[in-house]
Amino acid sequence: MKFIGKLVHTTANIQYKRSFKKELSYRLQIDTLTSLLKKARKTELGKFYGFKKIAEQPSMVNTYQEKVPIVTYNQFYDHWLNLSLEGKKNVIWPGKLRYFALSSGTTGAPSKQIPISKQMIRSFQKTSIKQIATLCQLPLEDEFYQKQVLVIGGSTLLEDKDIYFQGDLSGILKKHTKKVASPFTRPGKKITDLKEWNKKLELIIKEAPKWDIGIIAGIPSWCVLLLEEIVKHYKLSSIHELWPNLKVYIHGGVFMEPYSRRLNQICEKPLYLFDTYLASEGYFGYQHYLNNKSMQLLLNNGIFFEFVPFNATYFDEEGNIKDVHYALTLEEVQEGVNYAMIISTNAGLWRYLLGDTIQFTNVKQREIKITGRTKQYLSVTGEHLSLENMHEALRLTGEQLTCCVEEFTVCSDKQTYQHQWFISLDKEIDNALFQKTLDANLSLLNDDYKSVRKYTLPLPEITFVQSKIFYDFMEKSGKLGAQNKFPRVMNENQQLLWKAFLETQSVT
Repeated sequence: MKFIGKLVHTTANIQYKRSFKKELSYRLQIDTLTSLLKKARKTELGKFYGFKKIAEQPSMVNTYQEKVPIVTYNQFYDHWLNLSLEGKKNVIWPGKLRYFALSSGTTGAPSKQIPISKQMIRSFQKTSIKQIATLCQLPLEDEFYQKQVLVIGGSTLLEDKDIYFQGDLSGILKKHTKKVASPFTRPGKKITDLKEWNKKLELIIKEAPKWDIGIIAGIPSWCVLLLEEIVKHYKLSSIHELWPNLKVYIHGGVFMEPYSRRLNQICEKPLYLFDTYLASEGYFGYQHYLNNKSMQLLLNNGIFFEFVPFNATYFDEEGNIKDVHYALTLEEVQEGVNYAMIISTNAGLWRYLLGDTIQFTNVKQREIKITGRTKQYLSVTGEHLSLENMHEALRLTGEQLTCCVEEFTVCSDKQTYQHQWFISLDKEIDNALFQKTLDANLSLLNDDYKSVRKYTLPLPEITFVQSKIFYDFMEKSGKLGAQNKFPRVMNENQQLLWKAFLETQSVT
């Protein structure tokens, strides 16, 4: 069977060399928008906004931005998406949409139903092949390419709603994956169909010794937890004692840094880590090079990108956009500026406010990093703390106090203006010491925070919480495992649920 590995390696290498001719021209974005507008010109939405005429304009992008407003999910649902969910044809995309992905969201937030078209499924498939091809830059033998890939995702079992199917994106993509890939992927349909995370975890641990895993893919919080449980169950010195050929981890969904130390503790050999920017709404980019942690936007993948500076001029203190028409194109962005990303897709989302904030690390190479969420940042008195600030401050604090932050979330008290941090650590640390160290690091990273700390913002309050309590809360909320993410900054409703839950638990 060695010829299979050689064949896959050779094919991947050819694909990698082809894709090395970087698709970085802004012209690709113009062509993408033109194609999207023409494709959807006869839909109800396309007729309403005049897509046919917009596509014919010399200043097509400017006209598109003038005519079509930027929308949130709720606004798009109320005006257009609800009609597609009722089974109506040609509303936001040609024909009848047969699949809707339930976005994972954060704990306490309801799932969104994101439209998935045949064209988008093909985009996902094409990009997945391209990303796997990037492994050719690594010193991997032919045999590695016949090892198995362990994908930790949501349930692949779709719910039949009579007029459409809905479920996790992984389930929709699995339904359209060719059977030739089945021998290489784990854990298998019997396990992937399960919705209950604890049962899925139990069965994966049971089956783990039968597999020869080379690649793991999934959200760090759940992948690292799974590996830890396998090591613990079989009393291993490291995960490589069971899977000696495990070499690559393809991750995404949340910041990897908080989980790196835990991952290293259970790995005898270092893993090659590759970041991915993938959501229910689309495949936006991935890390092309091992030594460059930035991700390259996919300009020719059925998605037109726009960017709105994430600052007080364009967003209010609650993260709501002020001007529903203004946005920058790829040709107008600058490096080091926080932008909220706007997308128009080949599944019928139009000028959709994704909710993520990003920064360009290299405009010429179209390289970005994710910095947070428009609704998950702290600015009680003008401190403007991003998720990136929080993660970096915790990383520095962990290094200085030789501890590892396993999970965290932050609430804000609008009466006292105080930030309330709930943190799980791998060891006991003096609360006051952690408080002062974290505060110093936040001040170091963010000048606005440093300024308001002098006058209006009190020292952050720190509460240490066992990591199990975070997982128990997610389970109680029906958000345990798979693609679900714990909210790093809680809104008022999430705070009420979280604090009520903590009252039933033992915290320090």
